[in-house]
Amino acid sequence: MIKIGILTCSDKGSRGERIDTSGVAIKEIVKEIGGEVIKYEIVPDERKIISKKLKNWSDEVKLDLIFTTGGTGLSERDITPEATEEVIDRKVPGFSEIMRFSSFKNTKHSILSRGVSGLRKKTLIINLPGSETAVRENLKIILPSIPHAIEIIHGKTEHK
Repeated sequence: MIKIGILTCSDKGSRGERIDTSGVAIKEIVKEIGGEVIKYEIVPDERKIISKKLKNWSDEVKLDLIFTTGGTGLSERDITPEATEEVIDRKVPGFSEIMRFSSFKNTKHSILSRGVSGLRKKTLIINLPGSETAVRENLKIILPSIPHAIEIIHGKTEHK
């Protein structure tokens, strides 16, 4: 079982003014890899709040994987990548690179996504866009690599 957290970063969502369809989609899709959502929360687009939550879920809750959704674009309030970079120990750029590249086939706007991916201790953190459609497209691309990534992070490095 992969212990997963979903952190939706949205001012409107945190105030109850918008339904979080992207977070719900992630909950549904991660079942395909035996993922169990341990933590799910909607927070405003506030750097300190996002960073604090990522630290807590990594260090205290000890989740294997955290997906953020939202806050990866170009607007002034889109600060999820900065909050993530503040807490990760090492970048894992391949996830974000392949998502942008593959999504470009569907929408030329995917190049505007600034999402990052990285490790904090034994937790993999991946920024996803806020759109449900984009979340579904991106998870389809990266999901097959997640279980192996988690195994490696936890020291299971023998080749299969």
